[in-house]
Amino acid sequence: MSITLDLSRATASAPRPPVNLSGLTREGLRQALIDADICPPDKARMRASQVWGWIHHFGVTDFAAMSNVAKDTQAKLAAAFTLARPEIVERQVSKDGTRKWLIRTAPGIEVEAVYIPDVGRAGALCVSSQVGCTLNCTFCHTGTQALVRNLTAAEIVAQVQVARDDLEEWPSPKEDRRLSNIVFMGMGEPLYNLDHVSDAIDIISDNEGIALSRRRITVSTSGVVPMLEPLGTRTQAMLAISLHATNDALRDVLVPLNKKYDLAQLMDGIRAYPGISNARRVTFEYVMLKGINDSPDEARALVKLIEGIPAKVNLIPFNPWPGTDYECSDWKTIERFAAILNKAGYASPIRTPRGRDILAACGQLKSESEKIRASVRRAEKAAA
Repeated sequence: MSITLDLSRATASAPRPPVNLSGLTREGLRQALIDADICPPDKARMRASQVWGWIHHFGVTDFAAMSNVAKDTQAKLAAAFTLARPEIVERQVSKDGTRKWLIRTAPGIEVEAVYIPDVGRAGALCVSSQVGCTLNCTFCHTGTQALVRNLTAAEIVAQVQVARDDLEEWPSPKEDRRLSNIVFMGMGEPLYNLDHVSDAIDIISDNEGIALSRRRITVSTSGVVPMLEPLGTRTQAMLAISLHATNDALRDVLVPLNKKYDLAQLMDGIRAYPGISNARRVTFEYVMLKGINDSPDEARALVKLIEGIPAKVNLIPFNPWPGTDYECSDWKTIERFAAILNKAGYASPIRTPRGRDILAACGQLKSESEKIRASVRRAEKAAA
């Protein structure tokens, strides 16, 4: 006697989850409403504008809350789409007021976002663009985690929504915001995910929604030179460069991407960045590593390297993380470095470390998705 197993059902592809409207651009939302037979094409622009306002100005997560949308249309929207927020696996608040969220957007997909008060006009949200990173910058904790995948526009926008939920900033305020700036300086290299980053910026900056000015949105890159011009053209975002060294030999070690796009190519790409001017300066990020890149000679070399570029230099005291061999430069060394830059005419603020006690400072972000889940860690701590 033989038994034959019918695996046809088991191997059938699982149904796709409903589309989250939070990640669609205005045109994408309009088309989605047409494709789902929510409304005819001639009504789609008006309906999309209604739905857009509820999602991005009022921050609703339930179609039934859309009071100027007919009940039957609400039901159709709920059947075809979702507005659900991702799961907040862990929320931490630093003694200095910095907030960090570990956000699970899908099974095995976790990212960190950090809100830093008193940065920019009022407060800045550091968002991630990838789960993990491919760049392997040796001083960066995030770089020790392998890339899992790019985040979608919905997953990027969701980080902003989670922060605004926590800060109680719905409806979207025009004045007296607590979240006034967005910086793509979290996990991942944004220019390796430009399509979704660009869509997310379009959504975040729309005047009838979250309405953050593009001049208050900064994208930080380690130097993916061919994508600099498309970034500027498509997003009009402010540009930040994760620099950290003034010569190729050292930068090859600190930022291995330099082996592909060296400093000469990078500087040419920066000088050609669309819209660069004294009013739209490039920010160079320079982490201060004791005995490695912090000498007066390095400061003078930095002045020469960026000569002629409208720029400022953020000096970042190195933030330690478990297992690193790097140390932070002492304060006098950092101040001496800054003085040389200032004398040359470059603003060089020394970034005050924020959120170190919850590993939320620059270079410390790292999802634990490939390790023990945060919930398991909490359970172990409770049982101890």
